[in-house]
Amino acid sequence: MPSTLTSPNKPLGTPIKKLPAGFGRRRSLDGAPPMSSKAKYKLGNVLATVVLAVGSIIMIAPLLWTLSTSMKTKEGVFALPPQWIPDPFVFDAYSRIWTAGPLLSGIKNSLIVAGSVTILGTVVSSLAAFAFAKLHLPHKNALFLALLGGLMIPFPTLMIPQFMMFSNLGWVDTLLPLIVPGLFGNIMMIFFLRQYLTSIPDSMIEAAKIDGAGYLQIFGRMILPLIKPALAAQFILWFMAVWNDYLAPIIYLNSPEKQTLQLVIASFNAQYAIQTDYPLIMAASFVALLPVLTIFLIFQRQIVESIALTGAKG
Repeated sequence: MPSTLTSPNKPLGTPIKKLPAGFGRRRSLDGAPPMSSKAKYKLGNVLATVVLAVGSIIMIAPLLWTLSTSMKTKEGVFALPPQWIPDPFVFDAYSRIWTAGPLLSGIKNSLIVAGSVTILGTVVSSLAAFAFAKLHLPHKNALFLALLGGLMIPFPTLMIPQFMMFSNLGWVDTLLPLIVPGLFGNIMMIFFLRQYLTSIPDSMIEAAKIDGAGYLQIFGRMILPLIKPALAAQFILWFMAVWNDYLAPIIYLNSPEKQTLQLVIASFNAQYAIQTDYPLIMAASFVALLPVLTIFLIFQRQIVESIALTGAKG
């Protein structure tokens, strides 16, 4: 038989009155029952989605406006209220940008600079990070700190000394001042990859050395596959920085045929803005974005993996 609940203040066997439903549950100040953990989780997801959606719209709006303006007429740019969807669609600006200025040579020069610097510089940076992280070198920590000290020196303080040095070498108005310094590596990439490599056990390196592998073999066959996600993330960030660089090219380059793409677009802005030919400027700007967007789409998976692995290790 089921046991009978009794009250301590009443004779034995006296049943207690049945408690009302929900008795003992914590209630809010307005008397409503508390929200369950599942409902809180759903509400948090909804709020996070709304915030991310609003942030995404704010971030992508300038890009969409650039694309929209590039397909408008001159009159449509100043239409009120502003038109997000061009009416009519005009693609004339995309055909005129190739004859309005040295856009093709600007793209070629930017590809030469960004490609050579990021590809060769990434190899040097990854090897340097491997040496700082895993090789037993004398005073390597002091050298690493000295290397990081270079981050504290802003580029404007080095502009005049570098210009004088490259001028004495006869490199002004050539692409060499933009390429050669980057071939020795990127300090931020070395730092990031070195910190990434410290999580790899030294026992793996020692085991490979016992098997007769050299340091280059260890790096190529063991280390490189492990750091591919981090390497891809740093590669695209460096490529974007070199591709979008405006300060260094404007210091060293004078001839139109030597100018990078950013200088060509700046000349478009100076020449055609007074003519209110904003569709032409926006078309050139959108074309300049395509290589960076292509690189990002190629390395998107590696970048996501790098972020996930970094979060898991943290």
